[in-house]
Amino acid sequence: MSPCRPNCRHDFPPVGTLRIVVTVWFDGGCPLCRREIALMKRLDRRGAIRFINLESAKGCPLDRDTLLARFHAEEDGCLYEGAAAFAAMWRAIPLLRPLGLAARNPVVLQWGYGKFLRIRPFLQRLTRRLEG
Repeated sequence: MSPCRPNCRHDFPPVGTLRIVVTVWFDGGCPLCRREIALMKRLDRRGAIRFINLESAKGCPLDRDTLLARFHAEEDGCLYEGAAAFAAMWRAIPLLRPLGLAARNPVVLQWGYGKFLRIRPFLQRLTRRLEG
């Protein structure tokens, strides 16, 4: 889980008394993404995650198309994508932290992500029905 570029460290201001530890870029035009992010926002009671909707984002670390192609998150100055980005986000949420820590193991990460990818089409159809 290495960063996709070597100098990806940013100094973000604190939110309340807690410093933001993860920044997440998400596709606000995707119904499934919106639901996933809404859940993460509810679970992020400490405000440790900065959620950036790519529909209105400016000053992103990568071009918009690259960020839309795969989920991206920044943790401790390192930019992650795909399953590793989800794991970084989970580590910032106390309830999901054990899952995020387990996902540092590449075998666990790929196994879990593979399971998710198999059910993702079903989740997308379900989300469209719920929103439609």
